[in-house]
Amino acid sequence: MRRSLLVERFVAWRAQRTAAGARQVRRRDARREAPLSAATGSGEAPARPRDGVAEAFAHVRYWVFDLDNTLYPADCHLFHQIDARMTAFIERALKLGPVDARRVQKDYYARYGTTMSGLMREHGVDPHDFMAFVHDIDLSVVDENPALAAVIADLPGEKYVFTNGSERHADNVTAKLGLSGLFAGVFDIASAAFTPKPHRATYERFLSRHAVAPGEAAMFEDIAVNLAEPHALGMTTVLVASSAAWLDDEPSAKRPAKPDDRHGHVHHVTDDLTGFLERVAPRAPARPAPPHANDARPTKTEEDRRSSAATDGDRHDRP
Repeated sequence: MRRSLLVERFVAWRAQRTAAGARQVRRRDARREAPLSAATGSGEAPARPRDGVAEAFAHVRYWVFDLDNTLYPADCHLFHQIDARMTAFIERALKLGPVDARRVQKDYYARYGTTMSGLMREHGVDPHDFMAFVHDIDLSVVDENPALAAVIADLPGEKYVFTNGSERHADNVTAKLGLSGLFAGVFDIASAAFTPKPHRATYERFLSRHAVAPGEAAMFEDIAVNLAEPHALGMTTVLVASSAAWLDDEPSAKRPAKPDDRHGHVHHVTDDLTGFLERVAPRAPARPAPPHANDARPTKTEEDRRSSAATDGDRHDRP
């Protein structure tokens, strides 16, 4: 009887120790996988707020991102460089002074969707020459964004870049941001047969090319008019806004969005893409620790030494 009681106590004690050890492993793994909290300095990631945004995107399986002033912030002035290069191209190609070149540039942008489309239609400009010139810019102003990379990687489904620029420009910028390898494809202006957003045929061509169901897609853009057709097609629309001073120099109907902008065809507005996506993306649960995670295991070198006598010369011949 006494022996039975001792055995029961021993079993209960072992169970408590095992449970405590498992909790320690889970806490350790959570600390390794969660980013540090800037607010608390702790090793546990703060819970994402439950404000209804995640639920509004629960149906989304295709995530479509514009490139310029969307994946990177407008206030880094990268696109301001592109804008200046477009003016310089027109000066050289049409033999105009800077003021007249600027006027032509913005007129074509407003009327044709892009400056390049106007130059192609009105002057027969080669689009490849134009893009090579205007995208010859200094990318050092774009900072790597590991937080954005992490949250885009967390998004369920396929992600795409949909840009009125070139694929090469998209590749260069996403690489600088640290987003390489996260997108299933880049749909650039050449893919659109040089018909830019906001023309409906361009969106339809994108959807067909990548077999994207619009009712299960979300599009992120910095220019409101470029979200009108996505909304009409059934996509969830997100306007990415900025307070960059240079926006005031753009045509009012075609300028990148400001934080106070509201439009009937826009479902959501944000001036912080990373923060917005953190409210949308599910946080992956911590992986459970494998059995016997704390067991001491011999290193590969020790195992090799133990078996070298029997397998010497054989290890490198295996396929």
